[in-house]
Amino acid sequence: MSATAQIGVTGLAVMGRNLARNFARNGYTVAVHNRTAAKTDALVEEFGDEGTFVAAHTPEEFVAALERPRRLVVMVKAGEPTDAVIQEFAALLDDGDVIIDGGNAHFEDTRRREKDLRERGIHFVGAGISGGEEGALNGPSIMPGGSAESYESLGPMLQKIAAKAQDGAPCTTHIGPDGAGHFVKMVHNGIEYADMQLIAEAYDLLRTVAGYSPAKISETFRDWNTGRLDSYLIEITAEVLSHTDAATGKPFVDIVQDRAEQKGTGRWTVQIALDLGVPVSGIAEAVFARSVSGHAALRDASRHLAGPAVRELDGDEAAAFADQVEQALYASKIVAYTQGFHEIAAGSEQYDWNIDLGKVAAIWRGGCIIRAAFLDRITSAYEAQPDMPSLLSDKSFAQEIAAAQDDWRAVIATAVTQGVPTPASAATLAYYDSLRAERLPAALTQGQRDYFGAHTYHRTDREGTFHTLWGGDGSEVES
Repeated sequence: MSATAQIGVTGLAVMGRNLARNFARNGYTVAVHNRTAAKTDALVEEFGDEGTFVAAHTPEEFVAALERPRRLVVMVKAGEPTDAVIQEFAALLDDGDVIIDGGNAHFEDTRRREKDLRERGIHFVGAGISGGEEGALNGPSIMPGGSAESYESLGPMLQKIAAKAQDGAPCTTHIGPDGAGHFVKMVHNGIEYADMQLIAEAYDLLRTVAGYSPAKISETFRDWNTGRLDSYLIEITAEVLSHTDAATGKPFVDIVQDRAEQKGTGRWTVQIALDLGVPVSGIAEAVFARSVSGHAALRDASRHLAGPAVRELDGDEAAAFADQVEQALYASKIVAYTQGFHEIAAGSEQYDWNIDLGKVAAIWRGGCIIRAAFLDRITSAYEAQPDMPSLLSDKSFAQEIAAAQDDWRAVIATAVTQGVPTPASAATLAYYDSLRAERLPAALTQGQRDYFGAHTYHRTDREGTFHTLWGGDGSEVES
């Protein structure tokens, strides 16, 4: 087989197949391979008119079809299957060739794989790809990590197939070395969890307290999507809420079991945030909310628990409450994104990745699940202040939250008094109040730690580390 393909894709499930078609549609000759040869042949037969494909039925044929430096995209299940495929193909590659993992790999696995292949002269790129099967076909947001040299070879191709923001910029950039790309994709998914949970809580409040029907809430979300909440998730929420189940005639949302599943990237975001010591409380509560929804036996056993009587609003009162919910949702979303960007900054510092937060925001403006209009402003904020410690340090966002905070607090208060669970919304407000507090009760916590464990403390009036002789004469010693 002659080497005619500029890129190859192995693993032709929905994401891999659509990514291969995307490359072909953009003028590249694409080698395609799958362990089941029938899938390879089916892709070429069904979509061969979209571009030029080279069907390869063995790993050797696949590698032989690729031009040097060979660029090989792996789209298989994360974990051991990815390791197996990488090792199989690495044995057939030469110095300077590039393996790209486009799955949702844990960034530590990517760091390990990159180091191993680098020592063998092969470039390894961990590329986070967001946008689902539609994005893979029509233009996703792509977050590649790896060496700068590998991006020189691969970058122009990724820029061509990636989504384009409204200003025409491709939604991809070189994120940083080794696992940086998959780390950023992980946090992207954590923000996605928070965004979805915050929207779900807004829906619950509008339905339970304002008394709105799913169709009415759909109209409300469509209206919100014309303003500052303009985003993909708000858009599809309106679509889901307007859908009627054909079998029963009921609102679709009422016939779906209230158990939200998860694949693990949200949990990883929270776990790594704990390792880094980064507070991502809004994201964490969104992850825990899914966990609560899945514990059916626990919930069934708790039906007897008492709660307040819900007072349903009506008319102008309900409309005014809906306006407050919009304010609370927007403020909470800003905080959730703030927490995510803080985690990326901390990871970048920990692993010496030198990630440009402005560029991350820029490539999330199109293609990805959390694409939203206000990412333009986040991009501008980080371009103006690359070392900004927090997104809330940006004056415009701080001013918007200041304007929204009374309604935000009123919504959380209403949720508490009416017994409507809003874990993510409440957590984002608590985070905001923690940041603006002049003094936190952590001073007491540190005093307790010194009492039972002699963990010492720092004073506000002079330098040094101190310990009080508790249970003795109460004197203080410098450690």
